[in-house]
Amino acid sequence: MPPLKLKLACASYDRTMALRTGDVRPDGIDLQVEAIEHVREIFDRMGANAEFDLAEFSSTEYIGRIGRGDRTFVALPVFPSRVFRHSFIFVNCNRIAEPKDLEGKRVGVALYTQTAALWIRGILSSEYGVDLSGITWVQGAVQVAGAHGAPSPPPLLKQPHIEINDSGRSLDQMLDAGEIDAVIGTRVPACYRRNKDIVRLFPAYWDVERDYYQRTGIHPIMHLVAMRRDVHERHPWAAAAMYKAFVAAKEHALAMLRIEVAPRYLLPWLQRDIEEMEQVFGTDPWPYGVEANRPTLEALMRFMVEQHYIAAPVPLDGLFVGEG
Repeated sequence: MPPLKLKLACASYDRTMALRTGDVRPDGIDLQVEAIEHVREIFDRMGANAEFDLAEFSSTEYIGRIGRGDRTFVALPVFPSRVFRHSFIFVNCNRIAEPKDLEGKRVGVALYTQTAALWIRGILSSEYGVDLSGITWVQGAVQVAGAHGAPSPPPLLKQPHIEINDSGRSLDQMLDAGEIDAVIGTRVPACYRRNKDIVRLFPAYWDVERDYYQRTGIHPIMHLVAMRRDVHERHPWAAAAMYKAFVAAKEHALAMLRIEVAPRYLLPWLQRDIEEMEQVFGTDPWPYGVEANRPTLEALMRFMVEQHYIAAPVPLDGLFVGEG
């Protein structure tokens, strides 16, 4: 039997690179990897047209679709992107000195339904008691004027106060000019480096994020791997083969990272960073699978309910395929 031809769209991560180079090959599958560095493009193309057999995909958009009965996709418990988000809250220090000062303010966000924004709001609410209800969310691209991609997430069950940025200026420019009070999301606004009034809400974010993980066990998940359901139903064995390949590719990346004689990455203190990583996370800083990520996935689900993405939690064991 000839191998099954599948196409995967994903950014060029170290943990997936071995799939692209062929150092790891999924059993029974002839995998073509299309590297697309702007993940918003992957989401838009996969969400609108199910263009790929598998794709890196927004975790909140996938769960939101399942919560509304949309069965276009299944997902593998593989998480290409996960990022602590305390470091991505930039504020005007003349107006905001602590988290609760965000209440009632105008806060820029690339896309309200963006997973990163959901995590930041959830952390602000659960960790610091911030009342999100009075915030005006100014939505638009951070670096350029206009919208952030062409997303098609499920509509929220309760609409927050969202103001579409049609000013002709980017959120970065608005923050620099004092027209908004803060920006949250996935990017460092350019004005942070030139305007002394724009600062991180958590300047020592690495300590805050480490403490958050050690107290909660939560390492925020941004993206998962979505698979077209029709592909899964025609070839139910393929999800397990792909899951094993993703695990093997990540193990390959960890092995490359730990080569001590000639470091493979442009990080001057790489060995120190590896030792700190292992002290905090153990031998696997990036686990796949449901059980290893249960605290993170349960927090993600809780924040989605609290922020009106879905009406009730979706059982985790029904969200993923391929691990068993």
